[in-house]
Amino acid sequence: MTSTPERPLFFLDVDGPLIPFGSSSGQSENSDAGTWATADQGNPLLRRLDPGHGPRLMALGCQLVWATTWMEEANEVVSPRIGLPRLPVLGWPAHRADDGPRGLHWKTRAVVEWADDRPFIWVDDEISAMDRLWVDTSHPGPSLLHHVDPAKGLTDGDFSALDDWLRLVVPG
Repeated sequence: MTSTPERPLFFLDVDGPLIPFGSSSGQSENSDAGTWATADQGNPLLRRLDPGHGPRLMALGCQLVWATTWMEEANEVVSPRIGLPRLPVLGWPAHRADDGPRGLHWKTRAVVEWADDRPFIWVDDEISAMDRLWVDTSHPGPSLLHHVDPAKGLTDGDFSALDDWLRLVVPG
């Protein structure tokens, strides 16, 4: 990879990509919520975090940035559970959902503004065709808006797609 300032940015959402919404065990969500409440700080869904995701994300060689409504809590609760260091957190501007074209995600403008002209990946479960179109016309650098199935979270196939895109954008 290239030096730190030139590495592509990687904007990462938590709910959906890292905490899948589909049941991983086949049990109902509340079946053992009391058992997990203390260990998971009251959020039984945290047990769905895959500790292998942190090392895989770090191995991509990007500058990771939280792009989640978890804000700084992602550093306090999620990072330690998946082996990530403390990451920068994308702050959410006062943009309202109706500030852009119909269907534009409320995160899209903030992601593009943070990225400036740098290449970036944005991994989220709410990315739409409108977001892709808006980024294509608003961001001069390479970008990959990667939609993750929120029922499954990040999969081997997702990591392969991310790695393939990075090999094209950042020649080794």
